[in-house]
Amino acid sequence: MAAFRTLDQLEPAGKRVLLRADLNVPVRDGKISDRTRIDRLVPTIRELAEKGAKVLVCSHFDRPKGKRVPEMSLKPMAEALSQALGRPVAFADDCVGPVAEAAVAALKDGDVLVLENTRYHAGEEKNDPAMAEGLAKLADVFVNDAFSAAHRAHASTEGVAHKLPAYAGRLMQAELEALDAALGTPSRPVVAIVGGAKVSTKLDLLGNLTKKVDVLVIGGAMANTFLAAQGKAVGKSLQEAEMHDTARTILAEAAANGCEIVLPEDLVVAEGFAAHSPNRVVGTGSVPADMMALDVGPATVAMVEARLKTAATLVWNGPFGAFEIAPFDTATVQVAQAAAALTAAGTLKSIGGGGDTVSALRHAGVIDKLTYVSSAGGAFLEWLEGKTLPGVAALSAA
Repeated sequence: MAAFRTLDQLEPAGKRVLLRADLNVPVRDGKISDRTRIDRLVPTIRELAEKGAKVLVCSHFDRPKGKRVPEMSLKPMAEALSQALGRPVAFADDCVGPVAEAAVAALKDGDVLVLENTRYHAGEEKNDPAMAEGLAKLADVFVNDAFSAAHRAHASTEGVAHKLPAYAGRLMQAELEALDAALGTPSRPVVAIVGGAKVSTKLDLLGNLTKKVDVLVIGGAMANTFLAAQGKAVGKSLQEAEMHDTARTILAEAAANGCEIVLPEDLVVAEGFAAHSPNRVVGTGSVPADMMALDVGPATVAMVEARLKTAATLVWNGPFGAFEIAPFDTATVQVAQAAAALTAAGTLKSIGGGGDTVSALRHAGVIDKLTYVSSAGGAFLEWLEGKTLPGVAALSAA
């Protein structure tokens, strides 16, 4: 991984620090339903403020498409951030221009200010140099703490990083160090677990992992596609018939790369996708024509746990089954708890990420028991795919 500057190299006292955060949090009925991203920003903001910086927090929220949409204001996030920090947080009704400049000018050392939604300006997503210049005008240095937005080359993630001295915040630093430990310079053997519904959405991911890991465990509905490609009956299970040739190609590439592919040995099947639907365990290839696979079975769980016991590093993206409804969460919960136990024992470095993965690990009660769980979605997935993330590259080039 290319070198990047962190807060260890920054003397923030008296400086105006533009902090790119990710305040794009889930909101239901006007209330923030998950404050994870806000809570994870606290260490960076607190460190900067306590060292005497004027902290200017900028972020996008939702998709206002360059227009002011009152329901997409960051003001509620400023209030939530104030609660998390235990200190006042000011709010500016714009992120560039006279209103933002006046709000910044009013700050004292140690103050925190949240700027309005960057996506209220069309120049944000276009990475317009004028937008980046407007943001840069507010500050002396730029700190990026939004790994979850680092896959986007936007004015507030990439453009401004070329106009100010740029640093990684503590959250960004933790993400990059965890990801480097996962696939950059990992301890081996490395096991990757990839689940989810479709092979077609994770082609790049699977292709990259077969070159990087020692064991690739495939779960979720995408496992059905691989099983069907091998000629095994999958009944009414979700699978992609048009991806069979691709699945066989991935298996061949993995073999050529010395990567062991682990597919389910048994499956939990039911007639329909419903909570507590009557179900039973069958061997792969024995799924009745009128039933569907909704989880992997106990033999598969035991097989995966055995691989984890001999692994040094685990990378996890995607659940094993329909974890949202019982009892089809069983495999995901059991493997997650096994990974947490090995992590606690010090024999396994475990890194997970991706939207469904975070939800599944939280459901399993291990969200804080793995080595690192990334709150990023698309950025985490693109990094696993081996792609260059513009927001990270801009820090490396700084």
